[in-house]
Amino acid sequence: MQENLTTKDLKRVLGFGDLMGAAVGQIIGAGIMSLMGVAILMTGRSTVLAFIAAAILVIGTTIPGIFISGTLRLRGGDYTQAALLGGTTFGGITMFLSFFSNVSLSMYALSFADYIFRFIPGVNSRLIAALILTLFWLLNMFGIDKFSKVQNVIVIIMCVALGLFAVFGIGKVQPGFFGPGFMSGGIMGFLQASALLTFATGGAFIIVNLSGESKNPTKHIPVVLILSTVLVAVLYGFMAIVAAGVLPVDQVAGKPLTQVAETILPTPLFIFFIFGGACFALISTLNSQLASAPKPMLQASVDGWLPKQFAYLHPRFKTPMVWLTIFYVLGLIPIITGLNIAEVASMAIISVNAFRTVIGFLLFRLPKVTPNEWKQSKFKTSMSVLYIVAFISLICGAVTIILMITTSSPLMVGLNVGMLAVSIIYSVIMKNKVKMEISYEAQ
Repeated sequence: MQENLTTKDLKRVLGFGDLMGAAVGQIIGAGIMSLMGVAILMTGRSTVLAFIAAAILVIGTTIPGIFISGTLRLRGGDYTQAALLGGTTFGGITMFLSFFSNVSLSMYALSFADYIFRFIPGVNSRLIAALILTLFWLLNMFGIDKFSKVQNVIVIIMCVALGLFAVFGIGKVQPGFFGPGFMSGGIMGFLQASALLTFATGGAFIIVNLSGESKNPTKHIPVVLILSTVLVAVLYGFMAIVAAGVLPVDQVAGKPLTQVAETILPTPLFIFFIFGGACFALISTLNSQLASAPKPMLQASVDGWLPKQFAYLHPRFKTPMVWLTIFYVLGLIPIITGLNIAEVASMAIISVNAFRTVIGFLLFRLPKVTPNEWKQSKFKTSMSVLYIVAFISLICGAVTIILMITTSSPLMVGLNVGMLAVSIIYSVIMKNKVKMEISYEAQ
């Protein structure tokens, strides 16, 4: 077994393009195929404005991450941020929630298999799901550099497919776009649609978990956090105009995006849209999540929240073999057993957003807890500016969470409260048994 376990041994090979590929791949998930129709049901053709509002909310909660990731290399990602700014217990809670927020891996594999089944009836969809999950588990086992090369190709093909939808459809948008059907759900419908679409425009924050494997995280991550979110939001905005403007609103409200795609695209391009757009959106998210999810857990294992043996890195590829395998098995169980984990996989969504909001609000503590690194930071600014940024982040996060609660079922809210309670109890019990390694450094 490897001695002196530490995240300092991770390979630092990811450049700007690799981080962009990971961020865009995580943002663009298959959810856009279904969420677009749901948003249209909520607010009609003003869905395009709801995407803009969603991007503003996401960027508002992301800005503190720019200051933090632009100052420090965070080898444990979200976990390191939480422990640094909020203390040991807060770090433990974040680690616990981070684990459960990644139990959704099987959903991406199963959804991918469902798309394949539609075009090739008779295939064993669960076998396909197991194979695709295994393929990307093995890919990540062979090193973060292998992940990034494949991810970049997937993201390029995916963006071309989604771009074709916008290009072919924009000329077929019917006159009177801003007439009946615009803001059809009133202000509350618009706000709820905006909150829903934060799921589609958020996701870039996962690259913070790749900080330990980046060549120059303090230079690249802040730019990628904003640029990837803005670019995807612009793409989604054009897609929203097409999705809500080509056919009557009542025909597309609540319907998957594939219905409009079949109307505007020639058959060969429609097939390319399904495979290159929908299917690749799923596997790009699956790949990004497998690459990023183990890093907070890896550092938490080094610190003693979990067995230290779990922090083992492959001696050649420097990959977190144990944690990759744990997430692989967690993803494989529902595929093999047929267990429906839709609620379980999403039960930490509100709690995770709440804790990211708290981390953002704690930005004002950065100069105090890392005085030397802050002095060297290119983002160094006055305390007044930090307080303003922290306050903006808190407002954006709070608005998002409140709107999420209004659109969530009582079961979903209850699961989040229960998971939060369990994470707090576990962290309080364990906090005196951990020995926190300094898992940040100036770049």
